[in-house]
Amino acid sequence: MSKNQDILLEQRDRCGVATLNRPKALNALNYGMIADLEASYIKWAIDPYIYGTVLRSASDRAFCSGGDLKAIYEAKSSGNIDTILEKYTSEYQHNWTLDRFMKPHVALMDGIVFGGGVGASLYGTHKVAGENYSFAMPEVRIGFFPDVGATYFLPRMPGQIGLYLALTGNAINRADAYALGLLTHCIDASEFDAICDAMSDAEPIDPVLDSRHVDPGPSKLLEMQYQIDRHFSHASVEEILASLDAANGDEKEWAADTAATIRKNSPLSLKVAFRQVTAFGLLSLDAALIIEARVAYAFLTGDELYEGVRALLVEKDGKPKWSPRSLEKVSDDVVDAIFAGKDVPGFRPANPFA
Repeated sequence: MSKNQDILLEQRDRCGVATLNRPKALNALNYGMIADLEASYIKWAIDPYIYGTVLRSASDRAFCSGGDLKAIYEAKSSGNIDTILEKYTSEYQHNWTLDRFMKPHVALMDGIVFGGGVGASLYGTHKVAGENYSFAMPEVRIGFFPDVGATYFLPRMPGQIGLYLALTGNAINRADAYALGLLTHCIDASEFDAICDAMSDAEPIDPVLDSRHVDPGPSKLLEMQYQIDRHFSHASVEEILASLDAANGDEKEWAADTAATIRKNSPLSLKVAFRQVTAFGLLSLDAALIIEARVAYAFLTGDELYEGVRALLVEKDGKPKWSPRSLEKVSDDVVDAIFAGKDVPGFRPANPFA
């Protein structure tokens, strides 16, 4: 059993089980949790007795709300930027470790799965959603950008849906996520304990999950794909907004709501996310993480992220003072400089099992 009560790590016969256990923080991942997860998965990978692993939550409200942004804010206030950079990219390394982990890795998810919670679950072999599952990459709302491999998985979504999710930060349910390939199974949370028991007994996991899978119903998001593609296929964020503003008829209300949502977000983050999703083609995950580490360097050593965290999570006045304050003032040169900027010293995703 782990000594870190934020994450409970144990071996249940043939299975390694990691339980996220910060319910008051909606299981936001801190760096101690990431370090413990990384060490445990490496240990379980090389242990011939371990059949596979389960990642789950002790809370019924959230699987994981993302990274611990308050901790990053506090570390910046103390001037400890080098430590922030080193620890932040440890999460990217863990994403790559999960991708390279060859044993069954079953993420049992119910409640919110945002940001870093996506990174901790998406790269395993089996991704199981309970009835209250909710996925989002909401980073543009706090002055950051979709990371943990979003440069890899958002462009692979049908049409312009990945860009839509990146620019709005909107949440989707399990029917949408299943249709997008973000999930392998939809199984009500009441079955999660039984799945853990089966993993502990090293029962072949595919029939265990297949027999419990339920039809999540149609995806309302995919039903909107025609509208999303038409408005989000333009060459800039400004043109997307102009297209949404000009919508009429049955889609006018949806388009107005979507445009209003986008305009609340950081202009700098929107321009970076647009470039991220549209400019790099279909990168491998490790290549995507290298780019994201470079972009993260710019945000973690700048001011936008900390202003967003201050306004939305610390002081909670809900009035971030974005800089620049408008999309028109975020030049291509600024975005170019972020993507061509400094790398985090020493960071390259390494396969710990090679």
